[in-house]
Amino acid sequence: MSGIPCRLRCLAGWCERRLHLFLLPPTNLGHLPSSGSVADLRRRPWSSRAESAMNVFDRKMKRRQKNWASSIPGSGKYDYLKEEVGSRIVDRVFDVARTFPVALDVGCGKGYIVENLNKDIVQKLFQVDIAENVLKHPIETEIPTYRILADEEFLPFKENTFDLILSSLSLHWVNDLPRAFRQIHYSLKPDGVFIGAMMGGETLYELRCSLQLAELEREGGFAPHISPFTAVTDLGNLLEQAGFNILTVDIDEIMVNYPGIFEVMEDLQGMGESNCAWCRKPLLHRDTMLAAAAIYKEMYGNDDGSVPATFQILYMIGWKPHELQAKPAQRGSATLSIGDLGKMSEPITKKDKDY
Repeated sequence: MSGIPCRLRCLAGWCERRLHLFLLPPTNLGHLPSSGSVADLRRRPWSSRAESAMNVFDRKMKRRQKNWASSIPGSGKYDYLKEEVGSRIVDRVFDVARTFPVALDVGCGKGYIVENLNKDIVQKLFQVDIAENVLKHPIETEIPTYRILADEEFLPFKENTFDLILSSLSLHWVNDLPRAFRQIHYSLKPDGVFIGAMMGGETLYELRCSLQLAELEREGGFAPHISPFTAVTDLGNLLEQAGFNILTVDIDEIMVNYPGIFEVMEDLQGMGESNCAWCRKPLLHRDTMLAAAAIYKEMYGNDDGSVPATFQILYMIGWKPHELQAKPAQRGSATLSIGDLGKMSEPITKKDKDY
């Protein structure tokens, strides 16, 4: 297949503009935590029985994927993306410029965050992950570290436990993201900070569009092969509804070049980032895969024959409220009007000063 049929060329632009329509709606999951009494659950802010429950991701499948990925020989060669994002999260921790006595890493993986931290910033770290194999990879660090096998959806910690909570590329596999944010807020001490990163809605749009066009051409329809991700427009609202304030949300895009579509999918499997949605299609036909590979190269290929894969990373920072935190001034309390902004560069005389 040397080129794209005319019918596919007409569909290509439409698919790229309407990718957001192919994503599944926001998800909720109403399971109970594995620890704690019923009375304790009723006191927790996420334990309401009135919540609607949706189960989009197969969490058992995700656990198997992560366990398999961490146990294959040479698994470290697939860690490049998670190591990069982990280091960028730690850069944001350093910007806070304070020491955190107790911290938590939610969905820690092999320890992509702790390998960049030092004891001057974090004095004690707890790591939580759903997959037991990833917790068996030791990371040399000067920080006292405690590893806990637990589901990131149901954190088994008391209220006001941690000064800092971190999460790197784990929360996009959580079924009920609002509930997860409320748990993180619940576990933070007042004036504690949450710093996290997750995949955004435009992640792997090249792969998504190529597979959909190939299935439309060869099979007359398409099924979702890339898991649904959160849109950046929703992230700030979710954090605010969970109780966080002084919010910061920013976007970063990491583009990685691969020889072809098969190498993209191989690395995703090695990362433990394969699709685990319940509605995923169990297999792809050989003709469809060959057509998708040709479409990928034709639409997105580089001059050297490689193809790019875009990972959209959403970074978030939120603080648990505290009475000593800085608060915005009251409305109408300003002493300088917008019309005076142009005079800011002029020398200020003594009579202009307001004592």
